Amino acid sequence: MRRWWMVLTILIGLALGAWLLLDPPRPVLNLLKRVDPSPETGAMLVERYGCRRCHRIGDRGGILAPDLNGITRRVDDPAHVVLRLWLRNPQAIKPGTAMPNFHLSDSEIEAILAYLKAVDARQP
Repeated sequence: MRRWWMVLTILIGLALGAWLLLDPPRPVLNLLKRVDPSPETGAMLVERYGCRRCHRIGDRGGILAPDLNGITRRVDDPAHVVLRLWLRNPQAIKPGTAMPNFHLSDSEIEAILAYLKAVDARQP
């Protein structure tokens, strides 16, 4: 009987661990992935997550996905709510999109938006 409980405990632990790795809840992301929401941190995150592999940002990047130059100025959403929701979970906004869910924390999202705003401010 004792062995059965140990196996059950291990299986529950593995299932919980897999859930936390594959689809961590927002409070866990915000706790574990807290960053300074500055443009400098946003630039580092853009590189870490490989955003330029698909998107053009500034004078560098790919052409597989939308050009992000001017994105903070051209959306009809001064609070950038849609951009925040998109970065939070692209599949929730547009099911089937090629953009993966990077499971960004709220502070990572703010940092990336701060970086995109800074890039847009430098462009005419």
